[in-house]
Amino acid sequence: MSFNDIFDARARQNPVSPGPTGGAGTGWAEPGVTVTGGTPRSRVDSVLVLAIVGFVLLGILALGVAGYLLLVLGPVAAGIAAIMAFVPLVGVVLVIRWIDRWEPEPRAALLFALLWGAVASVAMALLFSYGAQIAEQLVGIRQGTGTMVFSTVVQAPIVEEFSKGLGVLLLFWVFRRQFDGPVDGLVYGATVAVGFAFTENIQYFGLALTHSDLSAVSETFLLRAILSPFAHVMFTSCTGIVLGLASRKGGTGIGWFILGLIPAMLLHAFWNSASVVVRDFYSYYIVVQVPLFILAIIIVLFLRRRERQVTAARLTEYADAGWFSRSEVALLSSGAGRSQGKGWAKRSGFGRQFDLFARDATRLAFTRQRLVSGRDRPGATRSEAELLERIVADRRALAGMPPLPLRGH
Repeated sequence: MSFNDIFDARARQNPVSPGPTGGAGTGWAEPGVTVTGGTPRSRVDSVLVLAIVGFVLLGILALGVAGYLLLVLGPVAAGIAAIMAFVPLVGVVLVIRWIDRWEPEPRAALLFALLWGAVASVAMALLFSYGAQIAEQLVGIRQGTGTMVFSTVVQAPIVEEFSKGLGVLLLFWVFRRQFDGPVDGLVYGATVAVGFAFTENIQYFGLALTHSDLSAVSETFLLRAILSPFAHVMFTSCTGIVLGLASRKGGTGIGWFILGLIPAMLLHAFWNSASVVVRDFYSYYIVVQVPLFILAIIIVLFLRRRERQVTAARLTEYADAGWFSRSEVALLSSGAGRSQGKGWAKRSGFGRQFDLFARDATRLAFTRQRLVSGRDRPGATRSEAELLERIVADRRALAGMPPLPLRGH
């Protein structure tokens, strides 16, 4: 395979002017018409303002949550606990990045998701917990086994999943045009969840350090950092996946959000019930939770495969209209093809240019999917025009790249 095939001369010389010939209503530019457009300035400005306000508010809440942890745990225990909590955080974030590598989400959105989980969700859960305790004291409910079970199995799953899911819903509203399907929802939900788990782990590890011996600290670390780092991720990803499905339907997504909270809360309650019902936790973990985690892995692999299929199908439509060659579609719609192309481009000094080309082509495919499904047609049409212009620039940047050799030659 050579770059005369992959970036064929017909597509490279003037990929805008020939244009696709999809006809009326396809969302493509008509033949001979220069592609222009992009995201309206008002849309960009509104998203920027919302992002600034959101990060400022999260920064204020972060100071409050940090102050709470320092007050309850003390600076030494809080510092050691934060280092311990950082271990599962890194592992889970790397897995999320692997899931998200096909069509990466905006970094600002992912940072917001992480901070929402680590700060806003925790603050909401803490406030509700203290409010519930005050209400119980006012009505004369005494603390006991019943209240502990209710708090663990009922209250915590409802409050925590709602607070985490609310962050995913906000991202669904603000980054709607980048919220393309279940994988995007899974990534956002998982990122919110790992942020929440990070702060929660600091509290659990810190309390173990200040109130228990070394064996108890080790067991707490084993349970939360080694055996169940993906527990919260699995719960909140349910909400994200359902909102990802909603992204293809239009509407506010509120009904879908409520629907997605149901499996998230039930799984969370099921997990928490083990601490108050099951005597042999490790047997329960192997028999029940391990199969659930395996099922979650299968779902992730299925959704990732579906992403590749969508990319191949939509880019094939562009190839039929003259925007891509068949070799390009084959290269860009498989993991092996991308790895080969990226490796060769990197060795040839064109690694960043190839990454941009693959990213823009993938986003173009998912934008086309929005047009095919009839969702946000005006916005998708503008996004398509902008991405087609980027594809033109990407081709020019890759024009000096040497031929890509066949595998095995």
